[in-house]
Amino acid sequence: MKAAPFAYVRPGSVGDIVAELARDGSKVIAGGQSLVPVLAMRLGRPAQLVDINAVPELNQLMRDNGSLRVGATVRQRRLQGDELSAAVPLVRLALPWVGHREIRSRGTVCGSIAHADPAAELPAVACCLEATMVLASSRGTREIPAAEFFTGALSTAVEPDELLAEVVFPVAKPGEGFGFGEFARRHGDFALAGVAVRVRTSGAAPSARLTCFGVSDVPVTADVSGQLRAALDTTGPVPSRAALVGALAEHAGDIALDLVDTAGDGHASPAYRRRLISGLVAREVTSAYLKATRSESERGSR
Repeated sequence: MKAAPFAYVRPGSVGDIVAELARDGSKVIAGGQSLVPVLAMRLGRPAQLVDINAVPELNQLMRDNGSLRVGATVRQRRLQGDELSAAVPLVRLALPWVGHREIRSRGTVCGSIAHADPAAELPAVACCLEATMVLASSRGTREIPAAEFFTGALSTAVEPDELLAEVVFPVAKPGEGFGFGEFARRHGDFALAGVAVRVRTSGAAPSARLTCFGVSDVPVTADVSGQLRAALDTTGPVPSRAALVGALAEHAGDIALDLVDTAGDGHASPAYRRRLISGLVAREVTSAYLKATRSESERGSR
């Protein structure tokens, strides 16, 4: 099929963009890796496409104190290869799993987040890291935490006249470690199930936060600090990888049972997705914990 007819504009400023978005039936296009297939299948019929690629300020990638700010037209491939992404290790871990290299070369970070596919990696990363979304409109700007941004499958808190101008990721702190993993039929396919993990070892006791994707209409986040501490009570504070994976496996099934609420589809049943999540949780929480303890040890040795 071919897209239904639409008007096309390419504004030169954010002000002009939001003015165009105030028109009924307008839709933003940047990389087009999600939108163009939707248009081609006529699942969406916007009256007008607003191309935002001519605005230099939307292509900014910058470190700002304790944050990494990623503009609306920053390509995934650019972020993946930029040395600034080392400040947000979970983003660097996740990006190689996003589609294929050619898709990442055109697809934008903000575009993937705004599309809000339940099986997408970057929305889960944003939720795990408690990122902030910056929205612009003719009324000004507003900020929304990732936990409130995703409202359903392919649905977000962005109003029709708003632009997701940038996403703000917090940079990693000493004593933090991260893990990321997913299962798909082939590399680059939509994930059947995946997890993003952040572990902190600074403080009185280690804490762990994970976000699952591919298992619900939105990324599902949970605090699994109690399960990590229980596993460490079994293995000791300096466990081997195999020992900690085994100890966490005792709790991973219950975590998966709580978090997987999909009805299943032609690719995987709920029970199969729970098995996938169980394995990923044990493996990636272990990986994040070991990285965090190494980070804390390196800081103490300075």
